[in-house]
Amino acid sequence: MKQRTITALLALLIFVPFILIGGLPFMILIYLVATIGLLELLRMRHIGNYIFPYILSVCLVWLILLPTYYGAIFNWFTRYELIALLILILLGYTVLVKNRFTFDHVGFVILAAFYVGLGFYYLLETRNGDNALNNILFAFFIVWATDTGAYLFGKKWGKRKLWPTISPKKTVEGALGGILTACIVATVFHLISPFEHTWLIVIIVTILASIFGQIGDLVESAFKRNYDVKDSGNILPGHGGILDRFDSMLFVFPLLHFIHFF
Repeated sequence: MKQRTITALLALLIFVPFILIGGLPFMILIYLVATIGLLELLRMRHIGNYIFPYILSVCLVWLILLPTYYGAIFNWFTRYELIALLILILLGYTVLVKNRFTFDHVGFVILAAFYVGLGFYYLLETRNGDNALNNILFAFFIVWATDTGAYLFGKKWGKRKLWPTISPKKTVEGALGGILTACIVATVFHLISPFEHTWLIVIIVTILASIFGQIGDLVESAFKRNYDVKDSGNILPGHGGILDRFDSMLFVFPLLHFIHFF
């Protein structure tokens, strides 16, 4: 617990200043974090020792992360055209290596890039939008409140397993406690730094975000259980890898943009 606390504090001391600074430094940080998260996922899948697919997968996630205001790239291609081109190259690569890098590998690389890329893309979009700091803090507070509430309620009152085949320690009571804690934190946040939305809308969105955050956590747990690994990585002592820390965020930030809360 002491190691986890120290690591969490150090991570906050590094991450929060980048949020405040924004601009290119924040963008570079997100590109770095997303790249590490992608490589963690590919390592779990064991796609082989082929360096070329790793390079293409990183290029793919970088294209997904590219902010919308960049428009056409090099005045020749749009982002989506380049993404399509990379997918075709990946498919062609399966022939060059005589199907040792398979169609299934290609599918996993593409899905992994979008899974990691979309969440961090919408984090970048949030920072580049209006009320950026307020919106990012809201999302982070909701996720942290959900995690903390789920842990405390689950430890105190948890009896019914939520999804034992994926995450044996999570309980229904913990999940509900996480939603309740998130709603309390969101109410306080709305009082201190009000949104343009009504209190009812804020609570409904918070409930949805809390649920989606827990689904994101379960999705990453399902990956790890399927590939028989304890943590996605070991870059954060006591906390595992990047995906272990951002799994909920990868679902929450897209949701908040899809429903036009931000």
